Amino acid sequence: MPYDGRRRVRDSGGAGAGADVDVGGGRRDDRRGRVRRAARDRGQVALEYLGFIPILVLVAMAGVQIGLIAYTAQQAGTAARAGARSASLQLSAEQGCQEAVSSWLTTSCSPSYGGDEVTVTATLSIPSIVPGWDFGDAHKTATMPLDH
Repeated sequence: MPYDGRRRVRDSGGAGAGADVDVGGGRRDDRRGRVRRAARDRGQVALEYLGFIPILVLVAMAGVQIGLIAYTAQQAGTAARAGARSASLQLSAEQGCQEAVSSWLTTSCSPSYGGDEVTVTATLSIPSIVPGWDFGDAHKTATMPLDH
């Protein structure tokens, strides 16, 4: 066999005993002409990761959306307390609500007077990161005694 520049060793065991084995270049030729699997599967892992990316994006978006829902509910409670405090001091409940929450949230507050106390219900729209999905509103109520 003429020398072709590749290093070859003799296979001493297995089904192809005595066949030449090429140890350089990631290829194995025995008498049956089989090619080692690793050489053919190059790039398979990259394709598997590409298939997994949409799932990761979906999980990340769900996590962000759950965070937005929790944040909006917390802000609704803050708005209700601030609005009730303002209304108990004979000031505007709506203005107290608006000043207590983030400016990018849509807020509305409605006071209800009864006896010696005022109850304010704050309603905030829950923002959605996916267009077309509506998560409704967050409602929180707070009651404060009127300051005479």
